[in-house]
Amino acid sequence: MNTQASTTGLRQLDKAHHLHPFTDFHDYSQQGGRIISRAEHIYIYDSEGNRILDGMSGLWCCNLGYSQQAIVEAIHSQLQTLPYYNNFFKCSNQPAAELAGALVEVTPPQFNHVFFTNSGSEANDTNLRLVQRYYDLLGKPGKKQIISRNNAYHGSTIAAASLGGMSAMHKQIRGLDYVHHITQPHWFEESAAGESPEAFGIRVARELEQKIDELGEENVAAFIAEPIQGAGGVIVPPDSYWPEVQRICDERDILLILDEVICGFGRTGQWFGCETYGLRPDLMTFAKAVTNGYLPLGGVMVGDRLTDVLLSGGGEFTHGLTYSGHPVACAAGLATLRILRDSNIIETAASDVAPHFQRRLREFHNHPIVGEVRGRGMFAALELVRDKATRERLAPESESAVYCRDRAIANGLMVRQTGNAMIMAPPLVSSTAEIDALIEKLGQALDETAAHYGVS
Repeated sequence: MNTQASTTGLRQLDKAHHLHPFTDFHDYSQQGGRIISRAEHIYIYDSEGNRILDGMSGLWCCNLGYSQQAIVEAIHSQLQTLPYYNNFFKCSNQPAAELAGALVEVTPPQFNHVFFTNSGSEANDTNLRLVQRYYDLLGKPGKKQIISRNNAYHGSTIAAASLGGMSAMHKQIRGLDYVHHITQPHWFEESAAGESPEAFGIRVARELEQKIDELGEENVAAFIAEPIQGAGGVIVPPDSYWPEVQRICDERDILLILDEVICGFGRTGQWFGCETYGLRPDLMTFAKAVTNGYLPLGGVMVGDRLTDVLLSGGGEFTHGLTYSGHPVACAAGLATLRILRDSNIIETAASDVAPHFQRRLREFHNHPIVGEVRGRGMFAALELVRDKATRERLAPESESAVYCRDRAIANGLMVRQTGNAMIMAPPLVSSTAEIDALIEKLGQALDETAAHYGVS
């Protein structure tokens, strides 16, 4: 096959017919993009043969990289046995039942039930349904209000985007009127002059309490949040933040929903972000890395507080999805969990690779356009500035971060830009030498960006 001809034809087809997520449709129809043709280990290859170190684990999901033959074989075997059946009409399938049991084993002890979906967006929609059903059965039908955070990301359906707090998304939808937002725990962006991270963490956590009082505790059902905001820019909350939030939820009749779609399955250094922060969620959203990104699968871990009521209340839960508990996706999930459990990859990454990653990133503290380095475990962000003291941005409208991202990709490193931050989440299976290569390529992109904007 003529590679160049193939690439040209694919780009033309793609530009002409493919509408991409989170993309300027007009711009893409004119410019087109890159065709990714294969992948191995932690590298992706485009149709022109360029090798790119994947510093984003696909889209936060390929924690084990791209060469997990055991997952491929599990998918192949299941396709030959039972490629599909639904989980309606009192039916189930072996992979779904076994994955439910396996997830109960690796999640915190309050979780003994799971509801399967195909994505994190659908899982967060499901959270709303579960919460409302729970309070209805308790005879508290007025508890419908949900509190979330500005700049949070909980998916892209109308309900999930409403739960999220990204202004650009809210400009394009009419969201749910029972979802309310408070300040994100982003010290670099949101703190007052001279305010310490600890004081800031307490202040923004107590906004939750203030919002509950404003809405009325009898009306507020739940607070939803990511342990660490991922798509919002890897926002690592101050250490003072989460204990105060947990206190408020415990003292008030408020369910805590943790969205672990990005943090889950080893990204923070433990199996789940709630364990990293010592939290006790009532509901926990998962997706992405549960199948290592090989097939779509998501779900909700439902805590005993809810299931004690849901299972005893009687009546049909009128919610479901055609592909809930898809046997092939669940087989992929089972294979992924086996690898994570049997190989100690999470523990190895937490004790060796992640500390090296975070240590090397902190070397950029002295770079002229880096205002903050933040991260935990195997993800991190660099905030780009022109002036470190005033936190003046390098360029308006996130222009500089987009430029830096493009330079990184051109240099063979896939990273992501969010606002004025460069974010990265390399696979847990990366070696320290591969982390060093990531740092070198990122440093080159930063240098080129600084030169482009005349900062030295």
